[in-house]
Amino acid sequence: MASFAEATTIRALDSHIYEADFRPEWCIGNVPHGGFVTSCFLSATALHFSTIHAALNQPHTITLHLTFLRRTSTGPARFTIRHVKLGRRTSTVHVSLTQHDETEPSVVGYLTQSNLETEEGISLKTPWALHPPSLPLVSIQALKEGKDPNWTHLPSHRLSEFRKAAKKTKWYLPRHGQLEPAMADEWICMADGGTFTQNSLGFVVDQFPQIVETYPGTKPVADIAERAVSREEAMKTLWYPTVLLNLDVKKTLPAEGVEWLFVRVKAKKIENGRMDLEVVVLDEGGELVADCPIAVIK
Repeated sequence: MASFAEATTIRALDSHIYEADFRPEWCIGNVPHGGFVTSCFLSATALHFSTIHAALNQPHTITLHLTFLRRTSTGPARFTIRHVKLGRRTSTVHVSLTQHDETEPSVVGYLTQSNLETEEGISLKTPWALHPPSLPLVSIQALKEGKDPNWTHLPSHRLSEFRKAAKKTKWYLPRHGQLEPAMADEWICMADGGTFTQNSLGFVVDQFPQIVETYPGTKPVADIAERAVSREEAMKTLWYPTVLLNLDVKKTLPAEGVEWLFVRVKAKKIENGRMDLEVVVLDEGGELVADCPIAVIK
């Protein structure tokens, strides 16, 4: 099986057209995982700016806005990049994804590039914090060994086979249930021992426990896991297509990546088959890495 880095490898076809291969193991059902597709957008744009516009020294996507127009599918995927604005501090490109000789794109987006390591400007410490606060973590080592009193591993065999991409990470959830209904906290790492890099953030913000299946969200992990197994066939129909995904990146991750990230996802309203999701990503030190509003439908 291909690693995440291998699965999101991009090759240039010409100066503005790039290609990826959407593999079945990175799917929900037979549809490529929305976060995986988002990471491919990030990877294609990063390659474009590291080659065609290397002189601009803008290696980092700081904002991304994607609209998912129709289902993607496995196989070759072509990304066409059009310049909207090239500037000294930031540049913005329009990127469209097409497949199988289709003329209409499946996903379109705008990405803004900059350099998070050299940017300058006013900085103020705000009082923002997670509310409610997340459960304390004794240590990553205790988490790995299953000895943390607040967090426990959700075994991969408890996840539906329908969601193949979900098995690509290890999920550590609150041992005694989520803190609120319509909210989920997790610590995650790559199942194959890989690391999360800047381009992984698209995948990370779309990799979390499904709120609807676990609602009201206060059941212990073991109970949630049993429900996931017993309802696997029913869950196969519970697919939540992403309509819109916005990503605001706050800091860079080390070039070699990080092993662990904390993710919180919270819904404000779930009604008539449509819901919003607000996703927040923190690093081990509690620093805000990215936030991401997502709109999905059922």
